[in-house]
Amino acid sequence: MPSTDGRLKGKVAWITGASRGIGREIALLFAREGAALAVSARSADALAKVAGEVEQISGQAPLAGVLDVKDASKVDQFADNILDKYKRLDILVNNAGVTRDGLFVRMDESDWDEVLDTNLKGTFLCMRAVSKVMMKQRSGRIINMASVIGLIGNAGQANYAASKAGIIALTKSVAKELGSRNVLVNAIAPGFIETEMTGALSELVRQAVLESIPIGFFGKPEHVAHAALYLASDDSSFVTGQVITVDGGMVM
Repeated sequence: MPSTDGRLKGKVAWITGASRGIGREIALLFAREGAALAVSARSADALAKVAGEVEQISGQAPLAGVLDVKDASKVDQFADNILDKYKRLDILVNNAGVTRDGLFVRMDESDWDEVLDTNLKGTFLCMRAVSKVMMKQRSGRIINMASVIGLIGNAGQANYAASKAGIIALTKSVAKELGSRNVLVNAIAPGFIETEMTGALSELVRQAVLESIPIGFFGKPEHVAHAALYLASDDSSFVTGQVITVDGGMVM
């Protein structure tokens, strides 16, 4: 059962890619824990549904905006909108991401660019948009969604693996820059989590993956959400520059 201890009471959190899967679960958990929310995604309909769920939980409508994180000016504008509404920003969860899988030798440049621009550049742009206000506050939490694929690679996902490995390196570098201002920057590397993305896998692939997970089952979005809650809360006040794998022991 999700905890409801108010661990984020008084905090303002921005979650990108909040319309479904892991992002949605993080938004709902953070709402239950008392955070005021800003949520963004590319799908207006799905985002509106999540915003309604958040309001039902917390009694407060979140700031919701359709946003493509590749667009620097729109990212900066949304960050400004958060500050206009809440006057502060304590937590950023960079969850927006895409895949465009294909064998490396046949990969179109457009598929490479779409994945790197969304996953890695988008993370950079959102981090840049919030870092100055967090530094001024002398407090903040930035949580970047990486992947075990960024640690071990995967055939057919060279672009995705590169983007997620880049997020890990970006996380560690920025953690070193912002640590003295009490802005903590960490990453989560989920393994195979039951989402729409993994639901498209064939049964043969699913079985092969399952055999590589010592715990013996796929993760759920709430497993990742609780790791994000830990990193967003005061419980992680001495943790920065880290990558937490949530993968059932797949990568050790």
